[in-house]
Amino acid sequence: MDPIQFDINPSASIPIYKQIVLQVQRMVLGGNLARGADLPSVRTVASQHAINPMTVSKAYSQLEVMGLIQRVRGQGMIVAATSARPKSLKQRLELLRPIVRSAATHARELDISLEDAIKEFKDHYGEESK
Repeated sequence: MDPIQFDINPSASIPIYKQIVLQVQRMVLGGNLARGADLPSVRTVASQHAINPMTVSKAYSQLEVMGLIQRVRGQGMIVAATSARPKSLKQRLELLRPIVRSAATHARELDISLEDAIKEFKDHYGEESK
């Protein structure tokens, strides 16, 4: 399995720590992160994205409280055994809804038709993460 790469947008309205939390949450609940999968270290994430290590640490702490990840001495953070089960479609759609709502708002602000926005979504849906 490829190492986890976070997509962090410093200019987004969502705080960086929350971006990390939401991405891990989606990967775990969607079944894309297996039980026991390693998360990158706080230092690695902070240096890759030029962000404060405390930001990453805050995100990991929240994920730990949520029971999605756990700290393993000498190994770092891993996906918790109890969390790595794909959830129902309803639960996964709940996580997608704020992103879709935001994209729809942006499309309207940019005067992009629904048809063009859907085409753009479809064009990007099959793309692999870079």
